[in-house]
Amino acid sequence: YHSALQSVQEGRGFNSWIPMPFRQHLRIELVNDSPRRAELYYQVDLVLGPVADDEGVLHASFRRENPTTLRHDFVIADGFTGPGRFLGCNVGVRVLPEPVWFSWYGEGEVKMYLDDDSDLPTWCGTGLEDYVGTAWGMGAHQTPLQGVSLVLADPAAKRRQPDMVSFYRWHLPDPVVFQERLKVTIQQIGAVLLPPGSGATKEAIDAAGIVCGSGWRHIDRPWAEWFAVCERVDDYCATAYVYCCDVQSVPRVVVAEAIADVARVPFEAAPTFELAMLDS
Repeated sequence: YHSALQSVQEGRGFNSWIPMPFRQHLRIELVNDSPRRAELYYQVDLVLGPVADDEGVLHASFRRENPTTLRHDFVIADGFTGPGRFLGCNVGVRVLPEPVWFSWYGEGEVKMYLDDDSDLPTWCGTGLEDYVGTAWGMGAHQTPLQGVSLVLADPAAKRRQPDMVSFYRWHLPDPVVFQERLKVTIQQIGAVLLPPGSGATKEAIDAAGIVCGSGWRHIDRPWAEWFAVCERVDDYCATAYVYCCDVQSVPRVVVAEAIADVARVPFEAAPTFELAMLDS
């Protein structure tokens, strides 16, 4: 995975070029929370010099909701006081097992509420894949500013959804700035596409009360008869990168909560470097 601000090279080189200006002091901690020892090499490059009072200081906040709440947007970033800039985010999704009628999990709009906007977003997108510049659907790919670094799906399964997805977006040429407040969210909805003869399934979805938007749309196709956007829940996590003029506290990551229910899936092979480390 390689982007303009971060890269993971060969599964063992983790690099970041995100600027981290500091006015007085800087401390970087690398913590090994795994059950075994790990060899580590690191390099930190810095330039000493004055930093302007109005230059933003980097804040990185991690959030996870496992699972999300039906009819409630997942929050990527919130609680920051401006002036500031939303640099971007990494988002992970563990697509939860759902009734077989869902064809796509990622119809949710990415919304940004800046300053006094609260009822309606200042910036509103469409589906997840549109936020990272692709469509339709979202396969693994990478560009300097946006992409999908991970898509795990069982090739032998009949399930139409992937098991895990991770994507990133950097707002470099399209900066998102705020004077007072910032909130960034992702709507929790998916798409349902029903083939002809699915009347009973359609009734079950209606009974669940999860159809949203403009409701059902009739599609006269040999392979599909009905389409709708529906509320759903999944396991979401995100790291938001925000510059603020004033230094602000962010919650430390609770590792047990961050990695709960996340493990290598049966069809996922361990990389050769990891196997070599286990044998050493």
